[in-house]
Amino acid sequence: MMKSGYEFQSEFARSYVAKGVEKGRQEGSVETKAHDVLAVLEARGLEVPAEVRERVPASTDLAELDGLLRRAAVVSNASELLATTAS
Repeated sequence: MMKSGYEFQSEFARSYVAKGVEKGRQEGSVETKAHDVLAVLEARGLEVPAEVRERVPASTDLAELDGLLRRAAVVSNASELLATTAS
């Protein structure tokens, strides 16, 4: 099988393809991070309620998921993961 070496000639096409690739990477990162949050909770032997199982994968914000991952490592129960802290 021959590998395609075609390069788009127009700047628009190159930009469009690059945006699609980046979007795919970001979506994959979000899904992976959400999975990691739940995996850490489960690995720690914590019971993960349905609300957490629904809300974590629903997040599309990488920064939020990063924070949740860090909290998952230290919370005493999975319900605390979604509790907001007052500043």
